[in-house]
Amino acid sequence: MKKTLKILFVVIVIISAAGIAYLKLILPTAGPTEDIKIISTPERIQHGKYLANHVAVCIDCHSQRDWTKFSGPLVAGTEGMGGEAFTKDLGFPGTFYAKNITPSEMGSWTDGALLHAISCGITKEKTALFPLMPYRSYGQLDKEDLLDIIAYLRTLKPIPNKVPASVPAFPFNLILNTIPTAAHFTKKPDKGITPLYGGYLVKMASCDDCHTDVINGKKVQGMDFAGGRVFNFPGAKKIISDNITPDKATGIGEWTEDMFVSKFKAYADTKTLADYKSPKDYQTVMPWSMYAGMDTVDLKAIYAYLKTLKPIQHKVISNPN
Repeated sequence: MKKTLKILFVVIVIISAAGIAYLKLILPTAGPTEDIKIISTPERIQHGKYLANHVAVCIDCHSQRDWTKFSGPLVAGTEGMGGEAFTKDLGFPGTFYAKNITPSEMGSWTDGALLHAISCGITKEKTALFPLMPYRSYGQLDKEDLLDIIAYLRTLKPIPNKVPASVPAFPFNLILNTIPTAAHFTKKPDKGITPLYGGYLVKMASCDDCHTDVINGKKVQGMDFAGGRVFNFPGAKKIISDNITPDKATGIGEWTEDMFVSKFKAYADTKTLADYKSPKDYQTVMPWSMYAGMDTVDLKAIYAYLKTLKPIQHKVISNPN
C-alpha cells in the first residue's frame, strides 16, 4: 500500500510539473507573427487617430488621466506614455501596468509584432497581456482598422517612460497564459446608421466589458450590457456600470436617438467637466471626453445596435457612496 501511494504521489508530482511547465514554457501561443510592413498614408494615419482616440480609445488607458475631474480626461502631453497601474486594490488579480506605446518604447517593435499584441495578446517577448487590453475583441475586427491604428501610433511624440513589468498574482499568473488566442479578422460593415455597423463599433469600443457584470473574472451569463460591474475607484469609492440594454425601466429604453448622441457630445469640451473632490462627488471611469469625439453617424449606429439588444431589467445605482 505504501509503495502504491508513493508511486501515485510521484505520478501526481510529474503531471503537475508537466502542466506548470506547459503553462509557463509553451504558452502563450496564438500562431506566428505576421511579417508585414504598413505603408502609411495621411488617410490611414488620420483614420487610425480617430479610432485610437474616440472609438477603441487606446490612448485612454495608455496615457495619464486627470482624476480630479469628472471622467478623468487625458493629461495633455502624456498621450501614449503608459504607466497607469491596475492593482489588487482596484479589484485586479495582481498589478498590471499600461505599456508605453509611443515610439520611445515601441520603435523597436515591428508592425507584425504590434498587430500580434493588439489582436492576439502576446508581446514580442512572448509574454501574455492582461485582457483589460481587449485583444479578444480587437482580434475580431477588420485588420485594416488595426493597421490604421498602428500607423497612427508610430506618429505619437516619443515619451521616455520605462513602465514596470506587470506582476500577476498566483494562480492567475498561470491562467493568464491560457487567454491569448489567434485572431479571426472580419470585414468591417459599410459605414451607416445600421445595427450591423453599430455592433462592429461596440465590439471595437468593448462596451460589454464594462457594462456586463463579472464574477471571479467571468461575465455573468445572460446579463450582457445590463451593467452592474463594480470598479473600485481610488479614494474609497465604488463606481458601478450602467444598464445600457433597451429596458424601459432600468436601461436606455426611453432614450431617443437624439438623447443618446447629445449625452456623448455634452462632454466634448473638457473645460466644462466638473471637479471631483471627494467620494461624495459623482464620478465614472467612462472616458466621456474621448467618446465625445465620435462622429454622429457612428454614435447613431451604436444606438441602433443597442436598441436591438434583449431588454434586461436590472436597476443599477452607479455611484452608491
